[in-house]
Amino acid sequence: LMGLFEKRRFRKFLVYVANFDENDPRTFEGVDPKKTTMRDVYKKFDLGQDVIDFTGHALALYRTDDYLDQPCQETINRIKLYSESLARYGKSPYLYPLYGLGELPQGFARLSAIYGGTYMLNKPIEEIVIENGKVVGVKSEGEVARCKQLICDPSYVSDRVTKVGQVIRVICILSHPIKNTNDANSCQIIIPQNQVNRKSDIYVCMISSAHNVAAQGKYIAIASTTVETADPEKEIKPALDLLEPIEQKFVSISDLFAPTDLGTESQIFISRTYDATTHFETTCDDIKDIYKRMMGSEFDFEEMKRKKNDIYGEEEQQ
Repeated sequence: LMGLFEKRRFRKFLVYVANFDENDPRTFEGVDPKKTTMRDVYKKFDLGQDVIDFTGHALALYRTDDYLDQPCQETINRIKLYSESLARYGKSPYLYPLYGLGELPQGFARLSAIYGGTYMLNKPIEEIVIENGKVVGVKSEGEVARCKQLICDPSYVSDRVTKVGQVIRVICILSHPIKNTNDANSCQIIIPQNQVNRKSDIYVCMISSAHNVAAQGKYIAIASTTVETADPEKEIKPALDLLEPIEQKFVSISDLFAPTDLGTESQIFISRTYDATTHFETTCDDIKDIYKRMMGSEFDFEEMKRKKNDIYGEEEQQ
C-alpha cells in the first residue's frame, strides 16, 4: 500500500501516537488535543489519502469521515488502543472466543449466576406489563416475573423503536484461506468507504477450525455492510470478490432499529440492532449507553479494577 517515503512518514506518525500522553504537554509537538483536528494532524505528518483511509477506518474503527474535522484526542487514543492491543497478543488486536460468539452469553450466564441472577430458557414472552407508564413485569405462560427495570432488544417493543436503515450480511463457506493474508486462519478485513465510492465501510470477518467453529479445512467468512441502494448484493460485491471461490453463501438483509424511548420514564431500556460492523466496538458503546441511561452515570472501569484488587489482591493478578 505504501511507497518507501510514505512508510517513513507513517512510522513517524505511529511513534508520535505511541508517545502521546494527554496529561503531558511535552508529547503534543505543537498539537492541541482538544482543538487541533485530525485532518491537521494527518497534514502535519504529510500522510496520503490511502493511508488516511485505512488509519481512520481500520485502526481507529470510524465508520464515516466526520472524525477528520473533530479534535484529534479521541482518534489518537483509538489508534493507541489498537497498537497496544496488537502488542499485547502478538498477531492481532482482536480476540475471538473458541466455539464462536455463542460462548459470550454462556460466560455471562455463569457470571450472572455468581451474582444471584436466574436464567429462564425457552420461555415465550407474552407481554411486557406496564402500569402508569412504567414497566412492572414480564408475562410468560400466565405468570408474571416482576421487575423494576427491563433491558430488551427492539424485537420485543416494536412501538418504542424506529427503523434507521438496513444491513446486508453474507455468510460464506470457503475451502481455502482468503488470498493475500499469508494463509491466516482468521482475519478481519475493513474496506474503507472511499476506496469503493460508498458512504459506509464493508466488513469481512473470517474464522476457521482454529476457533472450533468449522470443520478442518473449511473457513467461514461473514461479509456485511450498511445498505445504501436498491441492489444490496451489488454493494457487497467488493468483499465477495476477495473471497472467491465461494463454496456456498447465505444472504440475509435485516432492518436496523434504534430506540425512540430512552427508558427514563418507562424504565424499559432498549438496545440498538447489531449494525454492519464485525468488531463489536459499536455494540460496546451501546452497552455503555444503556448502563448510563439505567444508572444515571457512566460505567467506571477503574472502580471495577479496584474491586478486583480488593478481592484477589494486586500481587496475584500480575
